Amino acid sequence: MELEVCVSRRRFEADGIDSFELTLPDGGELPPFRAGAHIDLWAPNGMVRQYSLCNHPGERQRYVIGVLRDPKSRGASKAIHAKLSQGDTVKISAPRNHFALASTGRSLLLAAGIGVTPLMCMAQELHAQGADFALHYCARSRIRAAFQEALGTSGYADRVHFHFDDEDPVQHLDLSALLAVPDPDTHVYVCGPAGFIELVKSTAAANGWRSSHIHVEHFGAVAQDLPEPGSFDVVVASSGKTIRVAANTSVADALAQHGVTVPVSCMEGVCGTCITGVLDGVPEHRDCYFSDEEKARNNQFMPCCSRAKSTTLVLDL
Repeated sequence: MELEVCVSRRRFEADGIDSFELTLPDGGELPPFRAGAHIDLWAPNGMVRQYSLCNHPGERQRYVIGVLRDPKSRGASKAIHAKLSQGDTVKISAPRNHFALASTGRSLLLAAGIGVTPLMCMAQELHAQGADFALHYCARSRIRAAFQEALGTSGYADRVHFHFDDEDPVQHLDLSALLAVPDPDTHVYVCGPAGFIELVKSTAAANGWRSSHIHVEHFGAVAQDLPEPGSFDVVVASSGKTIRVAANTSVADALAQHGVTVPVSCMEGVCGTCITGVLDGVPEHRDCYFSDEEKARNNQFMPCCSRAKSTTLVLDL
């Protein structure tokens, strides 16, 4: 589902970060969502990017996103900051959620930089439920930490802990201490730059945390040391049609060229939009969405970026 929405408010949140409040032109209710959800947004330059919703899930009249103006980006965030203003209309998708809260237990929310956006939404939902949680928010400095005022004046402000790189080391986040003892009743949710995510994951693993209790949301593809892509075949199970995937073509593009459409969005293996079942063969996973356990099952993959280790993949299409 695609929606035309209005930018009803644009607000400065931190150095390089603005929030955008999106509403329907008639003021009606938007599709519902739960904490951890994101939307696709068509930037003014035509690029489509995913942004986490950071307002309370009970608010049906608006979506709020935070956008970092990233000088290393391919242009979407720059276009949004330069050209999207209050009163403009923009196209978005309905919310999707691949980063949902577990149904029970304590929640430990670990954010870095713009990664606070989905975790802020989680904090609001958990607070409304009366659940046990803590939010740790790391930023390079106070001027680069978004939503400080909203977090600091919220009803759960006592559960929010700020950590700034350029201030007294005593207030830096001590992951080794925080994750020292694995707790089977606690789920950890982490979002931020790739280095931060990997540090959390490696610290948790070293201390014996179960990987099923570590939940990750990436904002961009992670650099990987992968072999040069080769060619292989995919078989569409429903028709038996065999399609050759060239070394310089993605599976999604090869399928589209033969009239088989798979929904795609990020094209980096980040958002989960194009997840496709694998009935036979061994995928070469190049995404940063699936956990190691999910990748080891080899029963699904991301045709936008992943390839094949075997000569053929039979796809559940």
